[in-house]
Amino acid sequence: MRMPTRPRNDVRQYDDLAGEWWRPDGRFAMLAWIAAARGRLVPPAPRPGAILVDLGCGGGLLAPAVAGKGYRHVGVDLVRSALEQARAHGVTPVRADVTRLPLADGCADVVSAGELLEHVTDRPGTVAEVCRILRPGGLVVIDTLADTALCRFLAISVAERMPGGAPRGIHDPDLFVDPAVLTAEFARHGVALRTRGLRPQVRGLLRWLVTRRGTAPMVPTWSKTVLYQGVGRRLE
Repeated sequence: MRMPTRPRNDVRQYDDLAGEWWRPDGRFAMLAWIAAARGRLVPPAPRPGAILVDLGCGGGLLAPAVAGKGYRHVGVDLVRSALEQARAHGVTPVRADVTRLPLADGCADVVSAGELLEHVTDRPGTVAEVCRILRPGGLVVIDTLADTALCRFLAISVAERMPGGAPRGIHDPDLFVDPAVLTAEFARHGVALRTRGLRPQVRGLLRWLVTRRGTAPMVPTWSKTVLYQGVGRRLE
């Protein structure tokens, strides 16, 4: 089926691709691998009734990685079709803009912002909301794309032209995020963010590209020039 032509970073693309969220051989397969890596950074719930707020939750790909850790998993997204799938995987859905969250100050023990910050046009406002809803001592976990020439080449010129790769136009490279800038933005809100690079395991990625089977586990790397993770705690 021919997909509609959309502007870059148009949220309607996720409705067009609604059937891809949970396909292990689909266009969002790498998002599932990244979500699994993000979930490994989330510790068991620190208290009964703990809340994990999953910003830009999409179809709920983080859910398997945090199942059994004791959180109420709240997912925030703008895309109704994605939220319906997230609900089916145990996520409490909230349709909202991440710069104007309908959530109370300090309500979240963990805030996840996975593959989100390279899509928002108001990054400072988004970071401010992440920190506002995070309780003192709470944990934030993020992953995003770096504002580098190498990342733009790989994410746009390569991945979007690769058969079965990233959907064409899913990213706007002007929104990619410098890790030093992001660290400084979180620091202004009392969150000390530590970052590290992330990449797919080469053997697993090559196998998946050839067979569209299995997964390519994401592994840490010293380089933050393409994809990177961040972890931080809000000061008590």
